[in-house]
Amino acid sequence: MKECQISELYDLSQTIAADIFTDVEYPWQVLPKISEFIGKKGETLPEERYRKLGENVWIARSAKVAATASITGPCIIDEEAEVRHCAFIRGNAIVGKGAVVGNSTELKNVILFNKVQVPHYNYVGDSILGYKAHMGAGSITSNVKSDKTLVVIKGPDEQIATGLKKVGAMLGDEVEVGCNSVLNPGTVVGRHGQIYPISCVRGVIPANHIFKDKEHIIARK
Repeated sequence: MKECQISELYDLSQTIAADIFTDVEYPWQVLPKISEFIGKKGETLPEERYRKLGENVWIARSAKVAATASITGPCIIDEEAEVRHCAFIRGNAIVGKGAVVGNSTELKNVILFNKVQVPHYNYVGDSILGYKAHMGAGSITSNVKSDKTLVVIKGPDEQIATGLKKVGAMLGDEVEVGCNSVLNPGTVVGRHGQIYPISCVRGVIPANHIFKDKEHIIARK
């Protein structure tokens, strides 16, 4: 499914984690590799720009992290990022340059590219958010199916078995997700996609399209 390929979704120059995408075709294939990657990458980060705090937690000296934030490693918080009051980073998380992790937002096993914003009451798990992607207040990624079976990526004409029980959302560069939306397991939204508020989204949303509801997915003008 071409629209789900890494090359179609992401500008890899906009993440400290570019190397993790080497030799894989689809973004969900890197989810099991995030923990190990952070441990190796963190040890290469220059001490003059990054501090190591605790076990496998690296925070850029230019990042702003609220004293009330809870951060468990492995984790990298890149330069100029902001982690706000009561954010909960549960581990296996890469927060990109200039990204915002907001109040009471929870992250687990994720890669946030540079300038991503998850600023208000978001849950983002087992997901990859591309450059400048933005999730409106209260929007979440659902990462486990209700029947606990393995997640399948469902396009209009093709399906891809991930072999994984936990897959959240793959958001391409500059995707906008409206407030209080739920992105169901295995949702893929192409570059410059837009999701209306209070939406329940599943499957593959093409690049440059607006999701109004499952019957109305229209090209952006």
